[in-house]
Amino acid sequence: MTSESAAPLFIFTQPEVLWYTIARESRRGALSRVRQESGTVELEQAKKRVEELRAVIEKNNRLYYDQDAPELEDFEYDALTRELKELEAQYPELVTAASPTQHVGGTPSGRFAKVTHAVKMESLLDAFSYDELRDFDRRVRDAGIEPEYVVEIKIDGLSCSLEYENGELVRASTRGDGVVGEDVTANVRAIKKIPKKLKNAPEFLEVRGEVYMPHEAFQHLCAEQELQGAAPFKNPRNAAAGSLRQKDAKITGSRGLSIFVFNVQQVRGKELTTHAESLDYLKSLGLPVSPRYHIVHDIEDAIKEIEQIGQNRSKLDFDMDGAVIKVNHFDQRDLMGSTNKFPRWAIAFKYPPEVKETTLRSIEVAVGRTGVLTPTACFDPVFLAGTTVARATLHNEDFIRQFGLCIGDTIQVRKAGDIIPEVIGVVHHPENAEPYRMPTACPSCGAPVVHLEDEAALRCVNPECPAQSLRNIIHFASRDAMDIDGLGTAVATQLVEKDLVHSAADLYDLTLEQLLTLEKFKEKSATNLLHAIENSKQNNLDKLLFGFGIRNIGDMLSRDGVLTLTLKEYELLHLMLEHPMQVFTRDRLLSSIWGYEFDGESRTVDVHINRLRRKLGLENDIQTVYKVGYRLNSAS
Repeated sequence: MTSESAAPLFIFTQPEVLWYTIARESRRGALSRVRQESGTVELEQAKKRVEELRAVIEKNNRLYYDQDAPELEDFEYDALTRELKELEAQYPELVTAASPTQHVGGTPSGRFAKVTHAVKMESLLDAFSYDELRDFDRRVRDAGIEPEYVVEIKIDGLSCSLEYENGELVRASTRGDGVVGEDVTANVRAIKKIPKKLKNAPEFLEVRGEVYMPHEAFQHLCAEQELQGAAPFKNPRNAAAGSLRQKDAKITGSRGLSIFVFNVQQVRGKELTTHAESLDYLKSLGLPVSPRYHIVHDIEDAIKEIEQIGQNRSKLDFDMDGAVIKVNHFDQRDLMGSTNKFPRWAIAFKYPPEVKETTLRSIEVAVGRTGVLTPTACFDPVFLAGTTVARATLHNEDFIRQFGLCIGDTIQVRKAGDIIPEVIGVVHHPENAEPYRMPTACPSCGAPVVHLEDEAALRCVNPECPAQSLRNIIHFASRDAMDIDGLGTAVATQLVEKDLVHSAADLYDLTLEQLLTLEKFKEKSATNLLHAIENSKQNNLDKLLFGFGIRNIGDMLSRDGVLTLTLKEYELLHLMLEHPMQVFTRDRLLSSIWGYEFDGESRTVDVHINRLRRKLGLENDIQTVYKVGYRLNSAS
């Protein structure tokens, strides 16, 4: 199950000893465990946390810049980045050139030709409060500059360079890591809103802009994707990035993309002295420039302009993720210079998420693959951060109780990180309204639901629950798990509804005749799916464990930690992995692992379970079911 280059997963050194490699994430509370009494330990713990943060941030950078599919919301990413910066400031010896605090963006994917930027495409330092803007102003003035600022909208799209020779568009490229980007000239030429020829243009001009997708185009694209059964883009920014980096330029041209140009990177044949002058000049050439930019003479006026932009953000037909303050005069910018990542003469202000009021009409409860009941608020549609939303997760029973939610409430809704809709408060309860109560029976199978020890969530503990089976199979077949091509949600739903599979194990018993009973399945598609299922047997153990959905192991498997398990411990783990979410009595475990002839006490089971918990870091995942036994929870 492993490649020749991979470390062996299993090595037997003694009859009763099993060795295998497991690495598990330890982000949670890493710094809280730092021992203050020892500077050496403090440094070592800080180093570990720094490495963890860098890994998470770099992974999200790759997903954001290279694949247009970030896992972290903006506010989560910003929080992790700020923590990393604080640690590096506290322990400067841990700073490296490879740290994400020291460079910009992602790396070229290889899908397009590489372009080395003549002028670095820098990122901007973020501010989240007006005091941080005032600190920026003090730094500018401390450099001996009496500034004039330009305040403009920060467009949420994909940064792009456009190069014109004698008015002709000759090259377009993405930012990439700020130094090397990707050549997307053919795709940019297909975007109608980007001028291919400029009138009265200088000898050479390179500008930087933000390619974006207007809200109307985004909604149209999502409707098309849903009709085709494809997963729609999460937001206009991802849609713009994914559309610009298509292999087929015709697809890019059909997506309704546009651009706002906001900076002159290089120019020959024209003298420009200020940023505002340059924007006016670009506009005269026919380039679409930043839609709102104003000159102000002190930081308090800049803050007022930022407030005004924020008040009008809901009226825009495109997404924005902040406002930017820039020193206007180019000679003053040259005096201030840049760090290796940020210009010292500019800063970006990030707005808190937009909040809207609406009416709660109902609460729907779905059953997840681990049996967790998740309530969802259904409310009158509101337009938030570029899209219309009518649903938001309510997380669990405690969350509902916290707000005392009643059907008919006037609620406050926002998008966390301008992406994920969430309920943040109740403005008004209707007269005589009754607080909502979570169901006492599973909506899928009707089995009683319970609170397990130390959990806020309600769970259905029926291992035969159809909803759990379906979602477990979907997860098991997903790309990061067993990667079974052709086994998506629609196919999995049919398999469960037709009673052909009840668990992931049943997939490996499917026959051609059974698959041919599925809607839209012919012999070729059925054969392909059977081959994909068979090929999945060659996957590494880490993908199998991840497919079972166990927290903290699976995707983190086989890197740098060596763990010793006895044979009985391994057999216990193997049994529970085969039946996640199933409750095992002590007697059942004794008979299955030790055999009926075992003449010991049930305490033996408890001892082995506790050892497994400690060794695997599964203290909260191998769960004690009061007066019954144990169960292994999948990731919720």
